[in-house]
Amino acid sequence: MPDNAPKMVCDFCGKPADSVRRVALDTGYDRLLRPHKEQYACAECSAAKEAERAEHP
Repeated sequence: MPDNAPKMVCDFCGKPADSVRRVALDTGYDRLLRPHKEQYACAECSAAKEAERAEHP
């Protein structure tokens, strides 16, 4: 990504990031059928959210 390209912002920590992720489907996890505000996470927040989902299936 060029230095002058706008960075994305993590919806969870608020920090700028070169890329963000959104997990909408996983085993026992479905965000496609329920109306909600889409949120995007940086790599660090995404990993934390995945670990939390694994602890509480």
